[in-house]
Amino acid sequence: MDRLEVFTDGACSGNPGPGGWGWAVAPDGEPRGSGGEERTTNQRMEMFAVVDALRSLGAHGTPIEVVSDSTYVVNCFRDEWWVRWERNGWRNSKKQPVANADLWRPLIDLVRDGDVSFRWVKGHSGDRMNDLVDRLAVEATPR
Repeated sequence: MDRLEVFTDGACSGNPGPGGWGWAVAPDGEPRGSGGEERTTNQRMEMFAVVDALRSLGAHGTPIEVVSDSTYVVNCFRDEWWVRWERNGWRNSKKQPVANADLWRPLIDLVRDGDVSFRWVKGHSGDRMNDLVDRLAVEATPR
């Protein structure tokens, strides 16, 4: 079965501030999704884009590669930060609560239950699909 390639991005006007997220399936940008929140952070919007994409696309049964310009998201899975967080009772290396655990938990469940991989792409570098999801995220940001 071919791997579905989904690009994701988040945006925030101020950090925290109003933010948006977007995702789209390559190569044509369809299906896609986007949305926003009045007060949020860029990291939360990056994460929410992935959560919504996996929920919308049904991570169970379809191999999916998430392509993101967020090292926060990609490195969590590449370096398995989440394994240590779970083992340490959702505390980071400084013994503090893990930031955004309310989004990490469902995202980790979706990844663990599916066939999901992650790939980093440089943002604002002319990648057509990354530019598309960036535009979706910015347009979804509440004004």
